[in-house]
Amino acid sequence: MARLAQTAGLTDVQQEILSTVRDFVDKEIIPHAQQLEHDDVYPQDIVDGMKEMGLFGLMIPEEFDGLGESLLTYALVVEQIARGWMSVSGVINTHFIVAYMLRQHGTPEQKAHYLPKMATGEITGSFSMSEPDLGSDVAAIKTSAKADGDDYVVNGAKMWLTNGGSSNLSAVLVKTDEGAEKPYQNLTTILVDKERGFGKVADGLSIPGKIDKMGYKGVDTTEMVFDGFRIPQSQVLGHAPGKGFAQMMDGVEVGRVNVAARACGIAIRAFELGIEYAQQRSTFGKPIAQHQAISFKLAEMATKVEAAHHMMVNAARLKDRGERNDVEAGMAKMIASEYCKEVTEESFRIHGGYGYSKEYEIERLMREAPFLLIGEGTSEIQKTIISRGLLKDYKLR
Repeated sequence: MARLAQTAGLTDVQQEILSTVRDFVDKEIIPHAQQLEHDDVYPQDIVDGMKEMGLFGLMIPEEFDGLGESLLTYALVVEQIARGWMSVSGVINTHFIVAYMLRQHGTPEQKAHYLPKMATGEITGSFSMSEPDLGSDVAAIKTSAKADGDDYVVNGAKMWLTNGGSSNLSAVLVKTDEGAEKPYQNLTTILVDKERGFGKVADGLSIPGKIDKMGYKGVDTTEMVFDGFRIPQSQVLGHAPGKGFAQMMDGVEVGRVNVAARACGIAIRAFELGIEYAQQRSTFGKPIAQHQAISFKLAEMATKVEAAHHMMVNAARLKDRGERNDVEAGMAKMIASEYCKEVTEESFRIHGGYGYSKEYEIERLMREAPFLLIGEGTSEIQKTIISRGLLKDYKLR
């Protein structure tokens, strides 16, 4: 058993789940990830394997045929999967967020309809807040949903949907007219059923195609274009128009723990590759791991892996206890993503010229790590969230 990134206080069930996932990663993901990633191929066989293990229902309550596990279990599973290939963790990340939002905010009818099928992977989820020219200013959303009888008519474009083409359910944040004074109080989450694939996936709805990316390949990232798309108002999440911003932020807190977990997974793998290579490669008559310049790198890398893991675990446990974790999730996401970049780069340096070769796994990690600096909010956004929370707690009396 590896020394780093261990978690105290896990139940026997949690340990069994993690052991099963770790074996799956070592046998079914790591040996194939390099070729699949370079070919930008959707990992269908791996996804099917995760469905068989019940991972798509990991956080879905048992009453809806899921495993009913905690956010901590989910985060530790994601950490292991990202250690194998980050794109595979992306396949289940948005699915988990949509399932969580339904669990927390859906009507009884919406839960009964979607969650059992999401638990098996028959329905897989994606979600979107962002738009082509929106950035981090969520309240400035332009995609509109105008009431027309019992329906909404939706027009506009959403951006950066992970699994946008491969999913058949999307939770989408749109602007409705609730007559609220504050812009974010006019935002509503709608549940969009659609066909899997690209092009026209429903009347008035199209997925133009995959966005070509530097890394994070295999999993599809897309736009979503609405042009007179009609959807029943009963498809509003929780039948609660105007509450979409709060619902999405609740989901994003889960997403930030997920991104922190993914960063931890990549950092763990980068460290594993670096310390293995440093013991195999020799210069000046001894393995480079015995040179102080390299051994100090390994010590710093391991410390960062350990720190990021424990901050991620703390944020997940807070959420599981029903406590607010926006500050802690922001801290975990920020530090894990920044440390992931640094650990991966140091492993790349340890590999020397071979790290630049596509034959070596570290080359892929170097292209994957930067995504985590921006996914679910940049470090600057996390600092804004953290500082606001701290100023409330430490307000001068």
